[in-house]
Amino acid sequence: MKPAMETAAEENTEQSQERKVNSRAEMEICRNHWMYLGSKNHQYSPLPTEGKRLNPLSHPGCFECCIKCLGGVPYASLVATILCFSGVALFCGCGHMALAGTVAILEQHFSTSTSDHTLFSEVIQLMQYVIYGIASFFFLYGIILLAEGFYTTSTVKELHVEFKTSACGRCISAMFVFLTYVLGVAWLGVFGFSTMPVFMFYNIWSTCEVINSLQTNGTAAVEQICVDIRQYGIIPWNAFPGKICGSTLENICNTSEFYMSYLLYIVACAGAGATVIALIHFLMILSSNWAYLKDASKMQAYQDIKAKEEQELQDIQSRLKEQLNSYT
Repeated sequence: MKPAMETAAEENTEQSQERKVNSRAEMEICRNHWMYLGSKNHQYSPLPTEGKRLNPLSHPGCFECCIKCLGGVPYASLVATILCFSGVALFCGCGHMALAGTVAILEQHFSTSTSDHTLFSEVIQLMQYVIYGIASFFFLYGIILLAEGFYTTSTVKELHVEFKTSACGRCISAMFVFLTYVLGVAWLGVFGFSTMPVFMFYNIWSTCEVINSLQTNGTAAVEQICVDIRQYGIIPWNAFPGKICGSTLENICNTSEFYMSYLLYIVACAGAGATVIALIHFLMILSSNWAYLKDASKMQAYQDIKAKEEQELQDIQSRLKEQLNSYT
C-alpha cells in the first residue's frame, strides 16, 4: 500500500507543477500581449537634447497634412479672384469720385444754366447707382467662382476619394463658363467706354499745356485757343458758355478738381482693364475645370462598368466552384 500512495502523491505534485508552469506561461503571454498593445498605441520618443530641440513641423504627419492642405488651394482661381476684386474696386471707387468731380467742373465753368446739364446730371447719378450694383455683384460672383475652383481642383479630389461628379455639377460648370464669357464681353465694352473721359480730359490737358508753352514764349495769341465741351455731346449746343478759352481754360486746368478727376479716370480705366484680364483668366480656369469634370465622369462610368463586370465574373466563378463541389 505504501508504494501506491507514494506514486499517487508524486503524480499530484507533478500535476500541480505543470499547472503552475502553464499558469505562468499564460500570464507571461498576457503580459507580453498588453505590453505590445501599449507600445503600439503609445510610441514615446526620447527627450530632445540641447543640440536637438523639438520642432512642431518635424512630425511627418503634421508636415504631410500641411502639404495636402496647401496643395488643395486653387492658386489660379485665387489669383484671378484677387485681380478681379482689385480691378472692380478701382473702377467703381475711382469712377464714382471722378463722375462727381466732372459734374462739379461742368456746373462751375461750362454750363451756368441748370436746365442745360440736367440730363447729364441724371445720367451721372444713374451711373453711380450702377457702379454700386456692379461692385456688389462682382463681390459675390468672385466668391462663387473661387468656391467652384476649390471644389473642382484635382488635388481636392485626390484627398476626397469618394467625390463623384454628376450631370448637375457639369451643367453648373458649363453655366459658369457661359456667364463668364458674357461678362468678359460686357467688360470689354466697359473698358472701351472708360477710355472716353480719359481721352476728353487728355485733350483739355494738352490744350492747357499748349497755352502754357505759348505764354512762356511770349506769344499773345493765347485767347484764341479754346476748348468746346459741346462737341463731345455732354451738353446741348445752345448751352452757355460751353466754350472756354485762354487764361480761363488755364485756370480750370490748374484746379485740384480737374487734376484729380483726370487721374481718377485713368485709374478707373486701368481697373476695367484688370477686370477684363481677370475674367479671361477665370474663363480659362472654368473651361479646364469643365473638361476635367467631363473626363472624370467618363472615367467614373468606366470604373462602374469594370466593377460590375468583375462582380459578374466572381459570381460565375463561385457558381462553377459550387457545381464542382456538388459533383465531387
